[in-house]
Amino acid sequence: MKITRRAFTAVVAGAIATPLMQVRLAGAADKVVRIGYQKYGTLVLLKGKGLLENKLKSIDYTVEWTEFPGGPQLLEALNAGAVDFGSTGETPPIFAQAANAPLVYIAHEPPAPRGEAILVPKDSPIKSVADLKGKKVAFNKGSNVHYLLVKALEEAGLTYEDVEPSFLAPADGRAAFEKGAVDAWVIWDPFQAAAEVAIEARELRNGEGIVPNHQFYLGTTSLVDGHAQAIDVLIDAISEIDEWTKSDTAAAAAELSPSVGIPEPVLVKALERQSYGIKSLDDTVVAQQQSIADTFFKLKLIPKEVTIADVVRKGKA
Repeated sequence: MKITRRAFTAVVAGAIATPLMQVRLAGAADKVVRIGYQKYGTLVLLKGKGLLENKLKSIDYTVEWTEFPGGPQLLEALNAGAVDFGSTGETPPIFAQAANAPLVYIAHEPPAPRGEAILVPKDSPIKSVADLKGKKVAFNKGSNVHYLLVKALEEAGLTYEDVEPSFLAPADGRAAFEKGAVDAWVIWDPFQAAAEVAIEARELRNGEGIVPNHQFYLGTTSLVDGHAQAIDVLIDAISEIDEWTKSDTAAAAAELSPSVGIPEPVLVKALERQSYGIKSLDDTVVAQQQSIADTFFKLKLIPKEVTIADVVRKGKA
């Protein structure tokens, strides 16, 4: 089914209504960076440390934080002018660009292909991706794992039409997986690690060799065009958090655990599969993102073709 811009907006509008009411709309002249974040990830750690506030103060900027349940909702808020900056996986910005959102790719984290996987129950007779033919597979529609499933099936000589999709958000996907209502579940960390530890879910295929699984930092065109110094400070602060997380995953897990409600040992497992070292997008990363966009257009998940290179910040991250 083709997703129009109106339909895409309608899907996420309800989910972002409360966060939008809590956010003060700042004018372009205001020296404030409004950041959207999710429960898990580098930006949560940055917020918790208070590092950015101190750095921005030195250039007379302030920061406002708003939490969102997922990347699509965050980028709809960006499209609405309610936030200036945020971080998501690979696919939400593709949907947002197709909906004409004024976004710019500012930077990315290196690939983390082990941080997403196709899981099956520990005693499942399914031993390979080829065995998924005719089976029911749960995943979040239009997400990074949607692309993982497509590429894994392709590698196994199957097509997307060879499986029965069950479009479920992570919590619902986990419930269906545990009840045996689906045969496999395609999911990302930390939910992936939680399933592996708590119910001994078995990994059928992760993203190594077939998908990159990048994390992107995105901003509005007005932020990028008018607040370059603030972006530089922001990227510098994220880089510091990256280094700290990489060097002390146990401490980072302890910091994240209360916000995500996942035990620290599980988060350590997830953080060790993450990649660190924020940098600008090079031609390879742009090409990889373009391949995802082209695939989603062929699957009629986005209403039009998009050109990733058109919305990439030039120069340093």
